[in-house]
Amino acid sequence: MQDRQTDIFDFQKHEDKLKTFKDHLSSLNEIIKWETFLPILEAAFKKERKSEGGRKRFDLILMLKVLILQNQYNLSDEQTEYQIYDRSSFRKFLGLAVGEKIPDAKTIWLFRNDLANKEAIEKLFEHFGEQLSRAGYRAQKGQAIDASMIPIPRQRNSREENAQIKAGEVPETWQENVNKLEQKDVDARWTKKNGQSYYGYKNHIDIDVKHKLIRKYAVTDASVHDSQVMNELLDPNNTSAEVYGDSAYRSKEQERELTEAGYRSKIHHKGKRNKPLSEHKQKVNKNRSKIRAKVEHVFGNQMMMMGGKMMRCIGKIRATAQIGLRNLVYNMNRLVFLSKLKAKTT
Repeated sequence: MQDRQTDIFDFQKHEDKLKTFKDHLSSLNEIIKWETFLPILEAAFKKERKSEGGRKRFDLILMLKVLILQNQYNLSDEQTEYQIYDRSSFRKFLGLAVGEKIPDAKTIWLFRNDLANKEAIEKLFEHFGEQLSRAGYRAQKGQAIDASMIPIPRQRNSREENAQIKAGEVPETWQENVNKLEQKDVDARWTKKNGQSYYGYKNHIDIDVKHKLIRKYAVTDASVHDSQVMNELLDPNNTSAEVYGDSAYRSKEQERELTEAGYRSKIHHKGKRNKPLSEHKQKVNKNRSKIRAKVEHVFGNQMMMMGGKMMRCIGKIRATAQIGLRNLVYNMNRLVFLSKLKAKTT
């Protein structure tokens, strides 16, 4: 069969058809005020080279958007570089024309690593929270808190090595081998939940009930109990005093602290051994679950849109940055959804 030659009209038909599809990345570009992130990025990279030699630095907003793409589609650094070359929608989102220089995998890794070390991801997340409030999406109708396991690849350590890590020590054999040490995560921990073992970290979040936006987050190793992070997560700016959470957050001390701080606890009642919950408290829990479940929707959305929970990074600093980026990307996607919903109803 003879190959058919394409002409300019074929390309035009292709572009016209492409425009008929919903382009989520275009919506992100239209709705997110990217330029407002620049002061934070410039502050993180304010130390310039002493000489003018070397490669010119990529635009900081472009690099931030590269990280947004990477987390949106759960791509490795190498896959991100390739997909920018391969997909016109990615280049359009980044404002890059065919033939323009594209950040390579190492440049992407270095940029993300610098942001992690300078704790800039947290500042970007907080800034976007302010952007959300100014856009009319203040935290309202109470808050719901929960935590999600974030597994990382399991490491093959001896029992002795694991014992040393748990005690806060780095095994001597690792210290003598720099290459091996770089591949070991001494911050991640094991934990069990519902009889299943997990190794990695936890993403603790607080969302507002009305908009299902993440208002605050904290990252810990997997062994930290959810209740230990609760006070850190509470958002004092929510217009309602109601706090929802599962029974893992409930204790007499915690209930007292919530009341003293001016909150109204809607945390699930907890049954005890040989003393199950009364029918009334079971009904109360069931009613509260209808609202508390909204926080689980957030984790479910992150799993579906971002290709699962598994992360491939080493150390708490990098894990915190990676999880922070995931939470930021979720909020950006949520803003697009809320903005479109608002446009339909007005």
